[in-house]
Amino acid sequence: MSARLPLFPLGTVLFPGLVLPLHVFEERYRALTRDLMALPGDPPREFGVVALRQGWEVAPPGAADHGGVSLYEIGCSAELRQVTELADGGFDLVTVGRRRFRIEELLDAGTPYLTARVQWLPEGDGTDEQADRLAPRVLAVFRQYLALIRPGEAEEISEQLPDDPTVLSHLVAATAALTLPERQRLLALTGTAARLRAELRLLNRETALLRQVRAVPVPLAELGVTSSPN
Repeated sequence: MSARLPLFPLGTVLFPGLVLPLHVFEERYRALTRDLMALPGDPPREFGVVALRQGWEVAPPGAADHGGVSLYEIGCSAELRQVTELADGGFDLVTVGRRRFRIEELLDAGTPYLTARVQWLPEGDGTDEQADRLAPRVLAVFRQYLALIRPGEAEEISEQLPDDPTVLSHLVAATAALTLPERQRLLALTGTAARLRAELRLLNRETALLRQVRAVPVPLAELGVTSSPN
């Protein structure tokens, strides 16, 4: 099903169920926020977060359009949950990722912000046997990964990790130290099992690298010595 959706291009990838706080100071997105606030609360007020391939989150001084901005095709809608209006006319927003979409066409909507016709993408229905088998393996490797990057907090964080395969796949994609293109590829994958399978490979790679780095011995004589640029 197609829908018309205002867009908020960012240098990040949003996933369903993940919280995204935003500080809105640019006029075009102040206008977007005001337009969203003017809508009734049912259905949920939402806009599209889509990652930038090329361009700027903030328009350069004097720019009057969105020229030079290139967007990824797949994004995630953000539901507006909380709005705090600031003294300077800006806003602090609390949003939550809701549903994935594919951009079909950018529209001339007569607004200072981008608007697109989008196609909503289906999510898993919780009956995927492959995802159910993969989820415990991803969860186990993710716990090992957390223990390496955040050893003091790993146990506490592990207790809060979800068992639901789809929720887990989105959480891992959003929180692991991945590049933006890697996150974008995970968002674009169809089905929870495909996302978990890709995450298992990425987590195994990252965990192996972290263990290798920690295993490299550093001579005591080199500690505390400023290295030479030559």
